[in-house]
Amino acid sequence: MNYQETIQYLYNSTPVFEHVGASAYKEGLDNSLALDAYLGMPHRTFKSIHVAGTNGKGSTSHTLATILQACGYRVGLYTSPHLVDFRERIRINGEPLSESYVVDFVAKHRAFFEPLHPSFFELTTAMAFSYFAESHVDVAVIEVGLGGRLDCTNIISPILSVITNISLDHTGFLGDTLAQIAVEKAGIIKPNTPVVVGETTVETRQVFENTAKEQHAPVVWAEQNPEVLQWQHRNEGGMSLQTHSFGDIVFELGGDYQYHNANTILTAARQLQAMGFGITAKEVAKGMGTVCRSTGLQGRWQTLSHAPTVVCDTGHNVAGWQYLSSQIRAQSYRTLRMVFGMVDDKDLDTVLTLLPKDATFYFTQASTHRAVPSEVVAQKAANNALQGTIYNNVYAAYKAALSDAEKDDFIFVGGSSYVVADLLSNLKMCSEKTK
Repeated sequence: MNYQETIQYLYNSTPVFEHVGASAYKEGLDNSLALDAYLGMPHRTFKSIHVAGTNGKGSTSHTLATILQACGYRVGLYTSPHLVDFRERIRINGEPLSESYVVDFVAKHRAFFEPLHPSFFELTTAMAFSYFAESHVDVAVIEVGLGGRLDCTNIISPILSVITNISLDHTGFLGDTLAQIAVEKAGIIKPNTPVVVGETTVETRQVFENTAKEQHAPVVWAEQNPEVLQWQHRNEGGMSLQTHSFGDIVFELGGDYQYHNANTILTAARQLQAMGFGITAKEVAKGMGTVCRSTGLQGRWQTLSHAPTVVCDTGHNVAGWQYLSSQIRAQSYRTLRMVFGMVDDKDLDTVLTLLPKDATFYFTQASTHRAVPSEVVAQKAANNALQGTIYNNVYAAYKAALSDAEKDDFIFVGGSSYVVADLLSNLKMCSEKTK
């Protein structure tokens, strides 16, 4: 099989949560432990940092990796989902693993893993750990896929755990209260291992305190002694941070929610300093100032064009939209145009109440079985006084918005990671055709 055939084999032969949702979710670590033992327990050959949370764990993981990379370390980075290419999930110093590695890994090990019937994520995690071990990384930043306690990444013994925040998401798997979800996220807290907690509520803080006490794990509350003292958006993009320990920093990520992530990231960096990592203010500034360019991170308040301004963002739940809605409203525009769709395990009804009522909507659906049909989105939106037209794919909706727009309009594309993924994939294909 070539690379594309191998990727299709993985999608078609293993349950993929991004495509089919709940039926792909496998609770428990049995398959992960079996794969790990078969591969020689590769995760034990490198240090790791484990990152969980409802929102912000992707941005936090990418930025921590970039800071460590700026210090001269060889850094593995494992995140999910990908937006354009599967290989985005597994990187070393910002470079994705090769297509040949993916092909060879599947060909070499399929006789063992096929009888296990692993999920796509279980197999991808095993691939990442093997690649990092074979490539002799110094440290790997590992993002949790879903939850924490029973997530297949949770076989590692990290030197530092990071939990960004807790909000109501994936309630069908993790529980329908903040405390229940916090229990699942707190599952990454390991014995005698420091944990940085970014944001808490009364309910979640108690859970983290109890778990940390049981595990004899030192806990550091990022919001208690904040590293970020002030922040402002920059006209050029991103934000300026005034910090407690690292001086003035330009952060390449510019979403309103990123100042919370920045506080968590800098608190984690301070902990890594205490562990002996050679992190100085210079490397922190370099890492935070180049995170997208250094790791290929996309879809975080990403500006795609000007005149008209087009921004996409992967924010996909109520907590994310509480920030996105206010930031969208704060933009300067003649007409606000929104290409919008969501998937079926998110709280569409509540998100719709947060959307700007002065926008012209282009209701759409991503190319995943989990997408809420655009007709359903439009019908529910109409009940919230949101008006627009219906398109059966993201790129058609985007092209319509672009065609309708004047140069001083603002176009936002989002509602789901998969909406953004479809847009970026189509833009890439169009770009390659014109070369």
